[in-house]
Amino acid sequence: MKKYLIALVATLGATPAMAHINPAEHASFSTGFLHPLSGADHILAMVAVGLWAVLLGGRALWAVPTTFVITMMAGFAAALAGMPLPFIEPAIAASIVVLGLLALMAFKVPTPVGMVVVGFFALFHGFAHGSELGNASATLFLAGFALATALLHMAGVLLGPAIARIAGDRAGRLATRLAGGLTALAGLALIVGA
Repeated sequence: MKKYLIALVATLGATPAMAHINPAEHASFSTGFLHPLSGADHILAMVAVGLWAVLLGGRALWAVPTTFVITMMAGFAAALAGMPLPFIEPAIAASIVVLGLLALMAFKVPTPVGMVVVGFFALFHGFAHGSELGNASATLFLAGFALATALLHMAGVLLGPAIARIAGDRAGRLATRLAGGLTALAGLALIVGA
């Protein structure tokens, strides 16, 4: 219980870090594309969305990642419009752990529920991107980070099937679930190390 309390306090006490390329100085498609790839928090959360989507299967395979990208773009627009959104960093940190655990447990929900879950977290990821943009031009930056996000989702989606093709369906599903567990652990490590 003490570990959970420490993790919660560390998460709530986290402050925004500008560990990425400064988009206010370099607002372009390539900077937007590189932005999600320059932070472990973004990479882990985006890949976890793909991992969970493949385990949900069916329509969720495309609907869950698409919802994330669209809602992330809405969060970006909300930040640019100056709308307030509290707990951005804690929500981003929680997204890594929660999405990783959902993949680890192969937690089955109806596709619309999965879309709501990832949409909730996507709003915070998009808001963080928008709030870091400053006064730079947003259109090319937005297109770049939306594409990079979609590609990271695709990496998560393709992991299990790629292993399944080599080692069989059971091994592919197990690898996808283990990748989810590793994602959750990495998320906890980021929270504790913050």
